[in-house]
Amino acid sequence: MTNRILFSLFVAGLACSVPLAGQRRPGGGAQENPPAAADGVRDPGPRPGPALGGQPLPGLTVGERAVFEQAKIAFEEADDVDEGLGPRFNLDSCVGCHSFPASGGSAPAVNPQIAVATKMGAQNRVPPFLRPDGPVRVVRFRQAADGSPDGGVHSLFVITGRSDAPPGCNIQQPDFSQQGNLVFRIPTPAFGLGLIEAIPDSTLRASFAASAARRQALGIAGRFNTNGNDGTITRFGWKAQNKSLAIFSGEAYNVEIGVTNDLFPQEREEDPACAVTASTEDHADHDGRAFSDVEMFTQFMRLLDGPRAAASTAASQRGRQAFEAVGCAACHTPVLRTGRSTVAALDRKEARLYSDLAIHRMGALLGDGVTQGDARGQDWRTSPLWGLGQRLFFLHDGRTRDLVEAIRMHDSPGSEAHAVVDNFNALPAASQQDLVEFLRTL
Repeated sequence: MTNRILFSLFVAGLACSVPLAGQRRPGGGAQENPPAAADGVRDPGPRPGPALGGQPLPGLTVGERAVFEQAKIAFEEADDVDEGLGPRFNLDSCVGCHSFPASGGSAPAVNPQIAVATKMGAQNRVPPFLRPDGPVRVVRFRQAADGSPDGGVHSLFVITGRSDAPPGCNIQQPDFSQQGNLVFRIPTPAFGLGLIEAIPDSTLRASFAASAARRQALGIAGRFNTNGNDGTITRFGWKAQNKSLAIFSGEAYNVEIGVTNDLFPQEREEDPACAVTASTEDHADHDGRAFSDVEMFTQFMRLLDGPRAAASTAASQRGRQAFEAVGCAACHTPVLRTGRSTVAALDRKEARLYSDLAIHRMGALLGDGVTQGDARGQDWRTSPLWGLGQRLFFLHDGRTRDLVEAIRMHDSPGSEAHAVVDNFNALPAASQQDLVEFLRTL
């Protein structure tokens, strides 16, 4: 049983985690080539050329490289019902959500959820918030039917009608008609997550303290999301709600693909007529000394290198200076270092992630009303910007392809990014363009 995870977590890179101020919202949305804003500033779009992500960490041992290659195969395989898919699910593979610009990336240009809705005779309707050219999306409900807070993932599809589903399985899709109750997340890239996992809490706290004066001058607060039991920093997911890659993998396998596993052994749909395999569907084969799928997904992400930046240009060098000057780097910390690790390729290495991994209040326009750990409705983890140059969709729900629009949408009532976006808007148009060009080299 090899399947993968749909990582609906992590961030799809916004331009400045501290971004927004003026409520200028240039038109845009999901077009291939976003138009220039009224002041002439334009997102040049995803950087062409070969993928600069998706490679294993440099310096892996022969054994580690072999594990990575096998784990990549598991990550790229699709599950059928007899392998644990469903009964409720969002997609049938990890790579379906994490394929662009390479395996482990983020949502592709063509949404695979459209095809999986009716794969093998399934009778699912495609909800109106999914488009063939739009991002892969996961839906959460703000409130439950009784009016109490919800916030949980509600799977889009069911196995009813599939040729590999039990004949008596007739569960129905959720009701997605109450549009005002729906909030969305898109997949976050898995590139470099092993490096992020290996950054010590002490390093994060020291870096955060070192930027305190700069943040205070810009009106930026922020804090870390933490584990409720031991107080350690959680760092994975849109709201930094998950502690480790293992937890991230196990939860996603269960919530997104519907596969029970050693970390999440309960079915999310317990209708006995839909049961094909016994819980736990994914588990280690101790007699055969084989990894479980969750262990394989974890190793793939842990050993996956961060994306490489493109060669700098005169414009991007000016843009990097503007990025620092307006205050983006107050939250989008360019470089952090990992601590000691038993994996030499992760041991005391630089992670050029452009994030402090803290959560910040991003204002009413970007709020979703969902609380996860210490992160409340308007709180979001600073999006790591590495790999931004080849990303297609921005913001937590993929509402825009336009990087300039994404920057400016960070400014709404209550946003900590107000002063930073004001600074961005105050730049001459040429300097704003340089900053955008810099971001597209990452």
